[in-house]
Amino acid sequence: MLAIVIPYYKITFFEETLKSLASQTDKSFKVYIGDDASPENPLNVLKKYQDQFNYTYHRYNENLGGTSLVKQWERCIAMVEDEEWVQILGDDDVLDKHNVKSFYENLPEIKKKNISVVRYSTCKINELGDLISDIYTHPKIENAVDFLFRNKRNSLSEYIFGRKKITSIGFKEFPLAWCSDILAVLEFSDFKGIYTINEGLVYIRITNISISGSLDNIKLKNLASEEFSKYIIFNKFYLFDKIQRLRLLIGYEVAIKRNRKFKIKDWFVLTKLYLKNFNIYYFLKFLRRSVIYTFIEGSSSK
Repeated sequence: MLAIVIPYYKITFFEETLKSLASQTDKSFKVYIGDDASPENPLNVLKKYQDQFNYTYHRYNENLGGTSLVKQWERCIAMVEDEEWVQILGDDDVLDKHNVKSFYENLPEIKKKNISVVRYSTCKINELGDLISDIYTHPKIENAVDFLFRNKRNSLSEYIFGRKKITSIGFKEFPLAWCSDILAVLEFSDFKGIYTINEGLVYIRITNISISGSLDNIKLKNLASEEFSKYIIFNKFYLFDKIQRLRLLIGYEVAIKRNRKFKIKDWFVLTKLYLKNFNIYYFLKFLRRSVIYTFIEGSSSK
């Protein structure tokens, strides 16, 4: 059975999320709502839906999401009882009415192929619920490494994970949990297959009060991107071919440069990686770039 976990904090669009759950054509799911000590009590809204789908609500006395979204996800997931599959749905995102039905229709093939990460297609919506993007679809079965280099956008709400993988591996902590979902997709799939249900659709709400839509958290997002790149390089580099490694290293350089002035420590770390994995030609190109980062661009920014 499917568990839909909602780490709740903001009430603004919460009822739209609940409506989408109530409208599901297959009600074979249970919803677990973990209230992160929100100042906006959702009980009056929840009462409207108490007979429309099965849910459990718990209010936590301590706010965790303000310091660690990952820890808030984890304690909400701990509410799950015996469900085998878990979807973590944002409190402002919306499901197409046939999503649960399409998940169960595809489940026999998902199990046959021993896949632990399932995703839906997505579309962005604004505060009015208007569509503000094309529909993002994916290959039916995609290698996780290919996904990493193809990825244009990503959101936690579009995924369903095998609960055993969540329990055994867990989510990696990055600032704002930015990139934590991407890494979960890679690790929970064992860097292998991701199964897509393109006929299912999740509407991802982008507003100025959402992490994705806010412009006030750019520095933290950039820092998370750097930490994500560093984690992949120092823990999963062996999984990638030469061209992919080069792209990862250059991406790491760009992330460092975006966050701060290029330091001697950065130079030594990257020098070692280039000399270990590539020939002198690529190292010299890196050396030229690092000089630009450290001296030319650094002096021009003063």
